[in-house]
Amino acid sequence: MMDNWESRVQEFWAQADDTDTGGTFRCMKVLVDERPDGDAAALYEWASVHDFLGSETEAIPLYRLALEAGLDDRRRTQALIQLASSLRNVGEFEAAIQVLDDVEENDIAGDAHRAFLALALFDAGRSDQALRVALEALAKTLPLYSRAVTGYAAELLPSR
Repeated sequence: MMDNWESRVQEFWAQADDTDTGGTFRCMKVLVDERPDGDAAALYEWASVHDFLGSETEAIPLYRLALEAGLDDRRRTQALIQLASSLRNVGEFEAAIQVLDDVEENDIAGDAHRAFLALALFDAGRSDQALRVALEALAKTLPLYSRAVTGYAAELLPSR
């Protein structure tokens, strides 16, 4: 059973409003302050609200602190993807690529990290690699042309 804090965090995200920056920060701060200092989940949620509200520069060190503090598997995967997305958004494309290299497909986020990797590769000027990553991810979902798309992707530059 999910504890009360977790259910209130889920409720927060279901109702989060990016047009009310102050109110959104205040509501999350109340939740974060209920947890002990250095709590990985609280750090992650605090980073996420910064990211959600367009404060990626502030979110990046918070994501790193959350990861260092030891996140559960669900939040760890999301934190890595969100950290990489924030890094990409502030122009740190190679750092984003490096973060995403450590993420694997899983039941939590599926292959979402590959979409963000493709974006970071594209922004880093590595268009062929970006297209290959995107095609390889897409090929898994194609009932009829998976083999053909996988083959075409292989003809592009090698992955990373």
